[in-house]
Amino acid sequence: MGHPRVAGVGLTHFGKHPERTTRDMFAEAGLTALDDAGVDTDDIEGVFYGNFIGEVSEDQGHMGPISAEALGIDAPATRIESACASSGVAVREAIKNVRSGESDAVIVGGAERMNNLGTAETTASLALAADDLYEVRVGITFPGAYALMADAYFEEYGGSREDLAHIAQKNHENAVDNEFAQFQYEIDIDDALDAPPVAEPLHLYDACPVTDGAAAAVIVSEEYAEDNDLDIPVRVTGSGQGSDNLALQDREYLTQTPAATNAADEAFDDAAIGPDDVDVAEVHDCFTIAEVLALESMGIFDHGDGINAARRGDTLPEGDIPVNLSGGLKAKGHPVGATGAAQIAEMTRLLRGDHHNSEYVSDASVGITHNAGGTVASTVVHVLEVDQ
Repeated sequence: MGHPRVAGVGLTHFGKHPERTTRDMFAEAGLTALDDAGVDTDDIEGVFYGNFIGEVSEDQGHMGPISAEALGIDAPATRIESACASSGVAVREAIKNVRSGESDAVIVGGAERMNNLGTAETTASLALAADDLYEVRVGITFPGAYALMADAYFEEYGGSREDLAHIAQKNHENAVDNEFAQFQYEIDIDDALDAPPVAEPLHLYDACPVTDGAAAAVIVSEEYAEDNDLDIPVRVTGSGQGSDNLALQDREYLTQTPAATNAADEAFDDAAIGPDDVDVAEVHDCFTIAEVLALESMGIFDHGDGINAARRGDTLPEGDIPVNLSGGLKAKGHPVGATGAAQIAEMTRLLRGDHHNSEYVSDASVGITHNAGGTVASTVVHVLEVDQ
């Protein structure tokens, strides 16, 4: 049957849009994706929609039908929730649907609205992705949880806040010319080091922002592309998903993320490639330490070696494996339910050559996306390849 193809993608600007509803933002991203694909709404046979906190931020559940209605599509529609990995899982389900032959054309994406809430409400809402019984009730927030992971990493492997600052600097620089990014400005190492603490050793520039936005992608079968004379160079050749215990106290490791390892292993086996074949990556850097954990757990770097990757230049645009050329969650933004689909959109544009940073990966043929939920209790990894 061949591999499903990413026929078109769409993004809204990521940032503060408290006046915009998720259905409004998803309509913008979805219709952009359909136009980019050259696919008519009548051909869409399924809608897969990622969203995390709609019940809290908009008093709205049952968002699948709303997502289809926003695009003017009459097809089965499903809302998928997996915390910060919501639309990553939605992408996986869309891929499986097309691969199985059930559908020839589907649309997948997600949206999140958070800036209409206050800081306390947003923090409480995001904490729903942690273990309420054993973490939230004793005061653990996600900055605190990732700070524990960073401290454990430094103790086991070494590293410093300056190493993390190099990651923040890189991702901010990558986002400068990204029209969809929340933070389109550079920072230097001192800016990151001198920023106020969020949860030691993590400071302000180690953390992604609170973001509103939406993303979408049209996925079609190879047969549909051929039958409709569509030139679609990017295909999804691998997909994998992994899970772990929800609470950090129940994990075997604080310095590794087995859910990401399992998801990557499955995706690499599916695509018949290995980590050494990867040319470019978009990974879930909700905090700077999360980029390190992602790259190591997927086998891109050995454990203990990823902390210095940005400082060495390995993950810079000119490096051996550019990471987060979009700016990542750190600078592009993290509208939780939209992030996984946004990574697919960014990687598709990078590989097909119409991304603002495509010049750095003009010879790339294999890209991966890594989308994680909570403290990496859920992970989805996708392998995208481009026809040469």
